[in-house]
Amino acid sequence: MLNVYEFIRNDLHTNKFAIGELLFAEYICLLQGACEDIWAQTDYLVHVVNGQRTLRTFNDTLPMQTGHTIFFKKGARFIEKKNEQRLATKVSESHSEKNFCVLICFIPDHFVRDIYKNMLTDLNPSPLEAAACQSIIPVHNDVEILAFFQSMLTYFSQTSPPSEAVLQLKLKELITSILVSPNNTSLAAYFQSLFVDTSPSLVEIMESNFCYNLSLADYAKLCHRSLSSFKREFRRHFNESPGKWLLHRRLRYSSELLQKTNMAITQICFESGFEDLSHFSRAFKDMFAMTPTAFRQQVLP
Repeated sequence: MLNVYEFIRNDLHTNKFAIGELLFAEYICLLQGACEDIWAQTDYLVHVVNGQRTLRTFNDTLPMQTGHTIFFKKGARFIEKKNEQRLATKVSESHSEKNFCVLICFIPDHFVRDIYKNMLTDLNPSPLEAAACQSIIPVHNDVEILAFFQSMLTYFSQTSPPSEAVLQLKLKELITSILVSPNNTSLAAYFQSLFVDTSPSLVEIMESNFCYNLSLADYAKLCHRSLSSFKREFRRHFNESPGKWLLHRRLRYSSELLQKTNMAITQICFESGFEDLSHFSRAFKDMFAMTPTAFRQQVLP
């Protein structure tokens, strides 16, 4: 899987500003093939300048089109696209409708947490459950949000970069506007949750990302834990090792797909997080005492 945060940060051809963990980037066509899994250990905000894609998680599908702004929680997702060459360009080079061009801003938790802390007396608490169930949050384009991205376009078009203080101030203004806006309550609730819980929820992240082919080290990074701390905390929550839990959780999910969809078994294998059909079939039979095909035939009316 492609770690999109590290890819953009290290890509010499991408126009970007980096301030510590903060990362602003211009017009990134993220993918080369027809589709690809991507992930990031940092939350990020995307504004689509041109083009369209279809975004999928294991339980949701979302179109991304010109003018859309979307907030992505740290985690993995699957992007489908036409067979186009990856491109990172400026405005003057990106008028073709076939290019998928975005402005993207990676926002570390501590940046949001500090802003929320300074605004505590001015905010009404949001119900945290409003933020828990969404790994992708569509953003309503208030005037302040559009102004932020217009400022970013201006900064990227200049020959000299803006000062770090200006970039941080603009992002603080953006987050402040979201926190007080009546139009983005789900995102405001999520920002509040970052203040209440200083570490990402291991359980929430694992339940949202179990079907992606990440290593244990990647899962630990996604949860903002060292690998040893991740394994210890994981066992406390789930009472089994990460490897066993991932296998069992993927198999349970595959059984749901067999019952509720008409997907081919090969597709279910990959959708569930397995990379090899033979391994999937053996593991499924070990858990359910029958092959995937027999399981589907048994549950069908």
